[in-house]
Amino acid sequence: MMPCKRCGSGDTVKHGVVRKKQRYCRKKCGYNFVSGDQRVKESVAVKKALAVILYSLGKASFGMLGKLFGHLRALTYRWIAEEAARLPDPVIANDIKEMEFDEMWHFIGSKKTRSGSSKPWIVAHGELLPGLQAIPFT
Repeated sequence: MMPCKRCGSGDTVKHGVVRKKQRYCRKKCGYNFVSGDQRVKESVAVKKALAVILYSLGKASFGMLGKLFGHLRALTYRWIAEEAARLPDPVIANDIKEMEFDEMWHFIGSKKTRSGSSKPWIVAHGELLPGLQAIPFT
């Protein structure tokens, strides 16, 4: 029998004919598929591969990939998620005792301010130009 395209299991059954091609179904996962499905375009496969490369390098977001390829960001997310599901779980060596992560801050929908002007302060040494004020730090 034909292996399932979703889970790879071999226990599929025939499930009718669609577009003059045999259709198969896997009862356990409920996935229907056609053997030899030719609807996949080479241009889409290339876009998927490039999207995975750009995202994995940390150079692109889902929104940017969607704009770049002319697709919805949800579709680019699905491309990345499908490829991630195919990868094996990462193996971490037992001799690692500590790991260091860089901090990353995201403020969505609000701007965090430390001063009333919501702008960073510039500290300058020396004389100020006319019209500028300096606030001494104590």
